[in-house]
Amino acid sequence: MTLKCFFPQYMAQKIRTPLFILNAAYDSWQIKNILAPAPADPHGYWSVCKIDIKNCSSTQLKTMQDFRLEFLATLTGLRRSPARGLFINSCYAHCQSEMQETWFAADSPVLNKTAIAKAVGDWFYHRSPFQMVDCPYPCDRSCHNRGFDPEERNSLQYK
Repeated sequence: MTLKCFFPQYMAQKIRTPLFILNAAYDSWQIKNILAPAPADPHGYWSVCKIDIKNCSSTQLKTMQDFRLEFLATLTGLRRSPARGLFINSCYAHCQSEMQETWFAADSPVLNKTAIAKAVGDWFYHRSPFQMVDCPYPCDRSCHNRGFDPEERNSLQYK
């Protein structure tokens, strides 16, 4: 029996209803809990990087770029179709759809001059398809890159 069906790149291929994927290529939760979780970093080499992406070394950024490329490669198996929407930006963030500042504010993140809420709305209401992937970090100036308070660091990491 194979368990790969539980991974999103395989599950998404089986979904027949419309699907819009909204994600940051540098998802801060994934970086903290999958790429560099505390148990895998006992000396804390990733600690300051995980707090703020601007603190990352060139080696850490390269690792994060590779993580981004691996993520993007998983999307290639999805059928190109107007029923598939895609908004993948190069922000260091997580849950960009839950806050007004990243969803619909005047300065919310954009791809091709289109804010997240407009991209999703235009796709949902069949006004125009939207399938965009951002350039690699740090090219996107519209990002609200998530910086974390060092005091809250322990509550945000995998335990």
